[in-house]
Amino acid sequence: MTAGRDLKLSSTTIRQIRASDLKHVITDLTDVFMDTVNNGAPLGFLPPITRDAARDHWIALLPELQPGNRILLVACNDAGRVVGSGQLLLSQRQNSPHRAELQKLFVARSVRGRGVGASLVLALHHVARQNGRTLITLSTRSGESAEEFYKALGYKEAGVIPGWTIGCDGELYDHVTLYQELS
Repeated sequence: MTAGRDLKLSSTTIRQIRASDLKHVITDLTDVFMDTVNNGAPLGFLPPITRDAARDHWIALLPELQPGNRILLVACNDAGRVVGSGQLLLSQRQNSPHRAELQKLFVARSVRGRGVGASLVLALHHVARQNGRTLITLSTRSGESAEEFYKALGYKEAGVIPGWTIGCDGELYDHVTLYQELS
């Protein structure tokens, strides 16, 4: 995937959203993000997340999207509606220009199980390579379906951090850190 080009995979198109393009997809992103968080995938939030909080999350990304420190990809269906998204945070540290972190990957419940998530991950890997990144890391709740999803895509476990996040009732959740080396 090159800058300014879309990647077409089956009936889903994956494209990069730049800061200037965010206004065109923010409503769809907000809707799918809210549905995802409010139905069990917290993505750093506690449900229920409000429309304003979800929208504010996307607006808060603008300073990182502008210089390209964060890359935002969206998956759109044939009607042009956002059905998924994923982010790549490029390390800005002098000693890790080869590294990026995959963040906030989610897919609308209506299209889960159809390869949209895997397509987003592969597109994020492609963009990572274009930006000279050869190591991708991520964190997700331990023992949940997302962990198996990433492992099926070749991610390896680096370790588990007990009690990394909390739930609505104060319950603690362990998180697993995963990584993949890109060839």
